Amino acid sequence: MLLIKGLLWGVPSPGIHDPSLLNGRTVELIGRLHADARVFDTSCSALIAVDRIDGRRFRGRTEVVLQPCPNPPQQGWQLKLTGALKAPLSSVHPLVSGPASRLDRLGSWSQLRADRWQVLHKSWTPIADARRSIAARFQQVAGPQRGGLLAALVLGGAQVQLPAELREAFRVAGLSHALAASGFHLSVVLGAVLAFARGVSRPLRVSLGCCALLLFLTLAGGQPSVVRAVLMGAAALLIRESDQHSRGVGVLLLTLILMLLIRPDWAHSVGFQLSAAATAGLTVSAPGLEQQLLRCCPSRIRWLASAIAVSWAALIWTLPLQLLHFGSTPLYALVANLLAAPLLAPLTLSAMGLAGLSLVLPHDVLLVLAWPVQQLAGLLIALVQWISHWPAAQVLTGHPQPWVVLLMAFGLIPWVISSHRGLRGFGVVTLFSAVLLHAVVQLGDGVVVASRFGRHWLLARHRGRAALVSTHADSQSCRVAKQLSHSHGHRRLDWLVLLDPVASEAMGCWTLMAEHVQAPHQGQLPLVKGQRLRSDGLVLSLLTDKGQAFQLQAGEQRWRLLPKPQALWALSHSVLARPGRWTQTWLGFQPTKSQQRWLRRLEAKDAMRMDL
Repeated sequence: MLLIKGLLWGVPSPGIHDPSLLNGRTVELIGRLHADARVFDTSCSALIAVDRIDGRRFRGRTEVVLQPCPNPPQQGWQLKLTGALKAPLSSVHPLVSGPASRLDRLGSWSQLRADRWQVLHKSWTPIADARRSIAARFQQVAGPQRGGLLAALVLGGAQVQLPAELREAFRVAGLSHALAASGFHLSVVLGAVLAFARGVSRPLRVSLGCCALLLFLTLAGGQPSVVRAVLMGAAALLIRESDQHSRGVGVLLLTLILMLLIRPDWAHSVGFQLSAAATAGLTVSAPGLEQQLLRCCPSRIRWLASAIAVSWAALIWTLPLQLLHFGSTPLYALVANLLAAPLLAPLTLSAMGLAGLSLVLPHDVLLVLAWPVQQLAGLLIALVQWISHWPAAQVLTGHPQPWVVLLMAFGLIPWVISSHRGLRGFGVVTLFSAVLLHAVVQLGDGVVVASRFGRHWLLARHRGRAALVSTHADSQSCRVAKQLSHSHGHRRLDWLVLLDPVASEAMGCWTLMAEHVQAPHQGQLPLVKGQRLRSDGLVLSLLTDKGQAFQLQAGEQRWRLLPKPQALWALSHSVLARPGRWTQTWLGFQPTKSQQRWLRRLEAKDAMRMDL
């Protein structure tokens, strides 16, 4: 009931003194940073708690963007900034994440791009300084990738700015949980502390365990997955040391109830949902699955039963959420977890020990001590990158509808809960229905359009195949095009047309997306008279001899593509009276009022022809 309440009514909203009330105005803002600024190529950004705006007291958060950013501000700094407050940009498409949705989850509904800023006060932040020092020392002695991995094992990926390619490799391999502070990392630390304190008195052992829990929470921060792990660890520790027995399901439910009572909005957190589902799988399904494996496996590989059961249970329980939120699932996640498990536990424990030593030891000594650990980290990174390059390592399914995911979850229940084993026939029918309903959507015809900052994209889909047209060829356009195609379940496009006359340095990005890339080169046009791009059900051809107006056919749908005003002018002088059945017209530019009136007349004539 608390989960339903949080999902329906736990969405945070701006308060009566939120900075977003002043969106669209140039203001002078004073506030304190929540965390260290994240650094990009030419700028940096950070979330700031607002104290005053133009001398008046405000309460809320906003994201500040500093460009250039030679000295990135740090957590606890009080800043005075001058700039325009604006509403965050929405995403180019509902399935593609954008600034508005990202900041909404953080309780911010405004952005300030600062023209001028100055530091008013630097507060003493020992915890943030320790995190920053650990991450910096690790990267100094082991490099950005290995050092970043070691820092993430101690602090969590949310506290460390890892290379994007490293995060992507872990995600594709199905090992994202290794970079996120979670119950696995806490179990390694708490298990080591309790093993070390086995011979001491019970009060001292409990005290050491609580100190380990508190240290983990302090370093990793109050993320939902961390809070869940600490609360469950504390409950398990107290029950164990009082010579009582606990039920994992009861401890999990009690923990989730406490968390949702304190923070109902955590119900919307993807980290909270994945952490709760994975832990439920470990407590409900893993023991029974392990017993089944022990009965049927040969004696030589029985030692693998526990690892297989734990990985498989967590993967199955989180599968519906992965499909809902990411529209994809790693194909080799079980194999990756089995291969990485022997490395993760010693690597995590070693990184924890080095983290404490990095705060007191000189660089040369730390470099010697960290050498074997960074070799182990390099081995794990090489393993992850190898698996991420296996064929079809990431299965792109597209984002199913929430009710389809719910139907899938009901179908999985008889297979993951042994007490409902008798309903497995019903579960098979339910799972098949969910897959069939999603396949009907994925294999249907459709055209998806998106635009941002004068850039325009069109994704044509037919029976699981797709093609794309883009008005620009720069790296940002390629990044958005890739997100658009992946979110709809298309890793590889049949063909791709770039309508940008300027040569692009991002052609390597575009060529990875499609079997064929058609782009202007040395003054040539994208298509010439008599030329067409064709694949199964997807055809692009010229509509006029001049102006580069195109006709796109996606199954039964026919679209006019007018990338430039010249194409609209050519169309108005050549095919205005030609009969035809058109689904819609796509523009690659912002039309004037007169052009809009002409298009409305053209669409009215198309509607009349459709009626006839």
